[in-house]
Amino acid sequence: MSENTPAEVSATALGPLRTLAVRITDGLRAQLDVIAQLNDRSVTEEIRLALESWVETSKSNPKVLARAETVRAEIERDAKTKQSAIEAIFGAAAPAKASPRKPSGTA
Repeated sequence: MSENTPAEVSATALGPLRTLAVRITDGLRAQLDVIAQLNDRSVTEEIRLALESWVETSKSNPKVLARAETVRAEIERDAKTKQSAIEAIFGAAAPAKASPRKPSGTA
């Protein structure tokens, strides 16, 4: 399979494939070329598989999990602040759509 041939999408894929440019050293590229050849895969497929593995490993990393909880709490605080601001501006109900105005002097 060449680098330009679309790789088989794994069951864990989260949607369509997107391009990502990564700058690496010549030495690392040479190693990737050899590994890809030995595994009968493209360099692109080797990189994708490595990234999928790294993401899965990160999901169980205690430091990443702790940071995720901190970020989630910050997001929830921000959302509550914005919700309170909207309620202060428009009241507890969502803003109503403006009704068309009647021309002046009509009943």
